[in-house]
Amino acid sequence: MRMLTRLSLSAAAVVLLGVAPLTAQTKAKAENVSVIPHTSVPNFFKLPPDLYLGEGIGISTNSKGNVFVYHRSGDTRLFEFDSEGTFVKEWGVGVYGIEFAHQVRVDPQDNVWVVDEGTNMVIKVNPAGRVVMVLGRRPEPVAGAVQTQLPPVLDRKYGFGRPTDVTWDAQGNIFISDGYVNSRVVKYDKNGRFLAQFAGGERGPGQNQLNTPHSITSDAQGNIYVADRGNARVVVLNNDLTLKTMYTNVGNPWAVCVSPGAHQYLYSSNSNPDSNPAASWEITGEIYKMELDGTIVGKFGKAGKAPGEFATIHQMDCRDPNVIYTAEINDWRSQKILLKPATTTSAGGAR
Repeated sequence: MRMLTRLSLSAAAVVLLGVAPLTAQTKAKAENVSVIPHTSVPNFFKLPPDLYLGEGIGISTNSKGNVFVYHRSGDTRLFEFDSEGTFVKEWGVGVYGIEFAHQVRVDPQDNVWVVDEGTNMVIKVNPAGRVVMVLGRRPEPVAGAVQTQLPPVLDRKYGFGRPTDVTWDAQGNIFISDGYVNSRVVKYDKNGRFLAQFAGGERGPGQNQLNTPHSITSDAQGNIYVADRGNARVVVLNNDLTLKTMYTNVGNPWAVCVSPGAHQYLYSSNSNPDSNPAASWEITGEIYKMELDGTIVGKFGKAGKAPGEFATIHQMDCRDPNVIYTAEINDWRSQKILLKPATTTSAGGAR
């Protein structure tokens, strides 16, 4: 039955790829940006024999420094590694809501959250590995895996259309980017009760619209940062999901991340497309380090497959602002990236 379900979902994914709007990755508008020196730790992730990583889709760390990698292979799988990169265990084997990975996040209490695009579900797992909350609902097999017409607008309080990411504020409120179908952000309280939404309805470039919100993160003040990939901008929302501002000079953000601590930074990846056209390599692939007001501190990396280059970053972790973990689609890997101070001051502005 599992094989049949997986085949059905794979077929649905093919249909989705045929009808989803294609995102043209663009060159970032920011100019004269300082380059931040960086290195990739060689062979950091160590797997047992006969165990492999597939497409790198999600990556996150917990308070102990352990790293969770959510990837697509024969099945969607969630691996845990210790702080030295040694494999610890696999999570979520046989969980009904895990089928087609999109993101993994670890909250301040070390709960692990997985966002599954194929089942339209967001699942909270406690540190002991037990499922403690489920948001969304997996479509029944007879109904098909996901919506296959775009843009159908589900616009339901508790139903998602290929969700992409999750974040929280200090009060434990939950924010989900309901990405490919609904193009909205939804807010729930810590118990999963609907509170508000931003956008939803027809996707578009308007101030109160989104076009494939692909990643989401938050700062200590409760502001929400949305990677509005299809509109080539980072949308910043107040905690009540009203529009605060937008950053439009860092390309098409695939992944965003805010570091913790007294001085927080925003990271945004202008990833090269997963279709990997050669023409995109010269103008995409870099990650921007920014102040929360959008001022660019610097950038690092470029598209490519060598260590320290990036082949379609799908998610980043920045728990330590000088250590960035990446999950990359096109070369089936994750990297541990060490940043060094930028050598000059950036002239790249905010908005």
